[in-house]
Amino acid sequence: MSDPDRARVLAASGVSRETAERLDLYVAQLRRWQPIKNLVGPATLTEVWSRHIDDALQLLDLAPEARTWLDLGSGAGIPGLILAIAGQERGIRVDLVESNARKCAFLTETARLTGAPARVRNARIEAVIGDYIGTDVVCARALAPMTQLLAWTEPLLKTGTTGLFPKGRDVQAELTQAGAQWTVVNDLVPSRTDSEARIVRVTALAAPSHR
Repeated sequence: MSDPDRARVLAASGVSRETAERLDLYVAQLRRWQPIKNLVGPATLTEVWSRHIDDALQLLDLAPEARTWLDLGSGAGIPGLILAIAGQERGIRVDLVESNARKCAFLTETARLTGAPARVRNARIEAVIGDYIGTDVVCARALAPMTQLLAWTEPLLKTGTTGLFPKGRDVQAELTQAGAQWTVVNDLVPSRTDSEARIVRVTALAAPSHR
């Protein structure tokens, strides 16, 4: 199956031919495993390059100097495994934390096939987050509201890690709710894949207020 968006996404991202081939492997794996593991919304497979690949690749431009990444609730590896594949030539390494063992099997096998510099951890976020203090970037897509994401990632965001959290049209409401508990230094970056979506880039976090 060819995707009309593939050439456009690859041209816009400027990846090498070798990286494009590894991304093709990822897409083939996603389509192969989808009927068994239900990794993504079935309807999105027809737009996998614009809905998933490009959506992940845009994060690389928001932290160009970052070398160590942590992806929470990785699921189908979006964005974490895609970042590992595309960022390999930059020297990027990505840890993928996922509590579902079946999805970890997909991540592990696809990382092996693509040669991606990714380590898969079958664990709950709260059990391992402390291992990642000092990581350059933490990201999560379609995982939880901002308040919960901040609670999970507090040890990292308070010590210099940048948070990149793709969000939909309700982002402002989520930030307002989170602001009742946290002092968040952030900016909103327009998504290049959805005019109504934003990427929340968190650069500092203060402890919850005590009331």
